[in-house]
Amino acid sequence: MIVICTDHTDRTSVNRKKPFEIGMNAQNLRQPAINLMNCVIYLLEHRVETPHGVLHVTVHGAGNARRPAILTFHDVGMDSKSCFSTLFKFEEMQEIVKNFTVVRVDAPGQEDGAAIYPAGYQYASMDQVSEMLPAVLQYFNFRTIIGVGVGAGAYILSKFTLSNPDAVEGLVLINVDTNARGWMDWAAQKLSNLTSSLPDQILSHLFSQEEMSANTELIQTHRERISKAPNLINIELFWKSYQGRRDLNIERNNTFKCPVMLVVGDQAPYEEAAVECNSKLDPTTTSFLKMADAGGMPQLTQPSKLTEAFKYFIQGMGYNCPIDCQINNSVKVQERYESRRQNSPSAIRRVI
Repeated sequence: MIVICTDHTDRTSVNRKKPFEIGMNAQNLRQPAINLMNCVIYLLEHRVETPHGVLHVTVHGAGNARRPAILTFHDVGMDSKSCFSTLFKFEEMQEIVKNFTVVRVDAPGQEDGAAIYPAGYQYASMDQVSEMLPAVLQYFNFRTIIGVGVGAGAYILSKFTLSNPDAVEGLVLINVDTNARGWMDWAAQKLSNLTSSLPDQILSHLFSQEEMSANTELIQTHRERISKAPNLINIELFWKSYQGRRDLNIERNNTFKCPVMLVVGDQAPYEEAAVECNSKLDPTTTSFLKMADAGGMPQLTQPSKLTEAFKYFIQGMGYNCPIDCQINNSVKVQERYESRRQNSPSAIRRVI
């Protein structure tokens, strides 16, 4: 049996001068987070100091040092666990990423058990949160990453990539909106502040109107989780920070230098924003996936389809999946991802 990583309970940092090491403090091992055949992978939590505060970061896996780390960033009203566990616990996804180190970053104050910010606390702007990420790469001695972001996390990773193009080999952006809020959005938000509770405002950001009207079990679960969150004040600060985001001014001559996969569900709140973003990106390195029956959170509702899309995305980047990685044949993607060396044009690709 292979044991990877170390204690994840005390949340203390290792020496920042040292790169991430495997097998440290083996006597302090706790419950495994993921089991892959005869390989047990433990989660290791860190608190990383940055120029704008401390980030809570969870690492699992001992990926090939020649491969980029997969770095995830969650949406408002979620943390790294609630946003990505469904996807990364999916069996086929575990097979894909087992040769990568997966790094889950929590926005300031959003992790489970986070200290409550005092009244009047000045929360970091979206720009400042993106400026925290270089410290994470330095802390773990990562040269490059593949970024996977949802909503606010997609915006933050987009900003980071524009500022640090050499550090990002690929981007998966789910429900991304790279624009600042317009006047109509601002007025609608002001009205919503008066008529809707904070949990309902955030749920309307996360999920489609169809899902909200149906009041699905998923909606009920997340409404209860947000309503009862001990750090609800922190969540509100992150929400307001995202509402105050700046326009990233992405256009064909000011765009990402790496391959990008845009993902959005049919009727999702940010469907139009994702379509607009796709029109501004380099068509030779961009793939757009509009997922049917996915609602607002494809990584929660359609993990199998998103897993297959991710598989082809990283294969297009030149990273082969394990030989024993078997994707469910019932999942079909109309057009599979090609290497950027083939310069295939961008298209809207719908997962059936």
